[in-house]
Amino acid sequence: MTAPKIFLYFCLSFVGGIFLSSVFRIPLFLILTILILGILLISVFWEYKNFVIIGFCILFLVLGIWRHQMALSKIENSPLQNFIGKEITFVGLVDKEPSKRGKTAKLEIKVEKIIADSNPPATLPPSAGPSNGSPLTKVNSEGISSGSYRAKVLVTVWKYPEYDYGDKLKIQGKLEEPGIFEGLPRSELALLRGFNYKDYLAKDGILAVMNFPEVELVEKNQGNFLKKTLISFRQKLEESLNKTLSRPHSAILEALLFGKEENISKEWKEKLNLTGTRHIAAVSGMNITIISSLIFGFLLWLGFWRNQAFYLSIILIIFYILMIGAPASAIRAGIMALLLLTAQHFGRFSSASRSIVLAATLMLFQNPLILRWDIGFQLSFLATMGMIHLQPILSEKFKKIPDVWQSRDNLSSTLAAQIFVFPILIYNFGQISIISPITNILILPIIPFLTILGFIFSFIGIFWQGLAQILSWPAWLGITYIFKIVDLSSKISFASLTFKNVHWVFLIISYLVLGIIVWRIKESQKLKFLKY
Repeated sequence: MTAPKIFLYFCLSFVGGIFLSSVFRIPLFLILTILILGILLISVFWEYKNFVIIGFCILFLVLGIWRHQMALSKIENSPLQNFIGKEITFVGLVDKEPSKRGKTAKLEIKVEKIIADSNPPATLPPSAGPSNGSPLTKVNSEGISSGSYRAKVLVTVWKYPEYDYGDKLKIQGKLEEPGIFEGLPRSELALLRGFNYKDYLAKDGILAVMNFPEVELVEKNQGNFLKKTLISFRQKLEESLNKTLSRPHSAILEALLFGKEENISKEWKEKLNLTGTRHIAAVSGMNITIISSLIFGFLLWLGFWRNQAFYLSIILIIFYILMIGAPASAIRAGIMALLLLTAQHFGRFSSASRSIVLAATLMLFQNPLILRWDIGFQLSFLATMGMIHLQPILSEKFKKIPDVWQSRDNLSSTLAAQIFVFPILIYNFGQISIISPITNILILPIIPFLTILGFIFSFIGIFWQGLAQILSWPAWLGITYIFKIVDLSSKISFASLTFKNVHWVFLIISYLVLGIIVWRIKESQKLKFLKY
């Protein structure tokens, strides 16, 4: 057994430990029992390589369980938990661009200082003390708790007055624990199997919510200068876009470029859901992964050399992630996409999957909670693996299709990604679009064109609206085409199927079967190659 393969097994064991801890609450005695078993296999059977490898896999499994439970413990023992259910005043920084919906806005506030209620506890619980590196450093006689909490509060406020990223605010209100379904960021998330809003927020460090408190602006422009500059530049691009294109065309392109869905009508959101194309109107992991591959093919079709298309694609993806504010979910998806592009460029698909697994392992070590609660992470990982393992097989099957405008590559990559994410979509949402593959195949090839052109005329529109208007016409035609395809597809009576009570065992069986099928096809292709 080669060293890279052994290392792959160690990574998979670590991820498996996080998965088990995400599904089951594993008691300490069982963790210690598994740990002892691994140590015994290594020490007693040291001369037998396979037993030693199994022993180390068990150790990495335990490491995964420990890492996930440590992350949960950090949340449960956060000093912020001591103030849940109390009227408090705290000072914090708006850590992310506000999300505006209708008449309200949601602010992610990174807590810097808490001024407790008028009757603070005489002594704090052990978890709130300064031991073990606790960020709560002191509580004075007035109940002022100072220190870096490394936790966030999701605050719902009225849309006006407006607050921006980097604003330091003083907020007074009742701190509450997030409800199971209360305040879902999208109505569709209510369909998630076993969805828990509290855990969904916790993966991003948000431990509590506060609704319509008293807010006082303390100071402006206190955030990261680079992030503030990028957000400001993106807002100018959005303003230019909305001046150049009218709705509903501008709403779709705004969602495609910046992940902002607030201007898309409820009717069109429903049509996108029915046709399985909602991901084009969101910065999803699957979307970034697929688009990265399509951009590479699109640049080759334009006549760029392979090296030029590769490096330009990387620049465009990095620029895109920065323009949308570089959220953690987009960064993770971007890493997957860049690894996929590198594999495509150097023709190293055989080792690409190991690189993807290593990247996923490092992401999960940094934040193990995303394995279960970040669907974007799941989609980007699975879509990338599909394009690595299934795309070459489909390309071979589609070799009789004329490769006009890179249509063969676009078809195979899109279909490969769709097949690999189907089980996770069925499990999480209990609904799947039957016509999604066909609809996506028809519209995804023009997405890179719209993405690049949208950025170009939005940027030019900042300085010269007349030229931007002329350049926007092809984009208007492209979006009109998308509207027609989605509208026609949504009218098909059997457009989607609904599944009830999908068990997580379905996921394991689905991906085992899918993996076996792909492996058997690859093995048969190897045998054919050896014969010739």
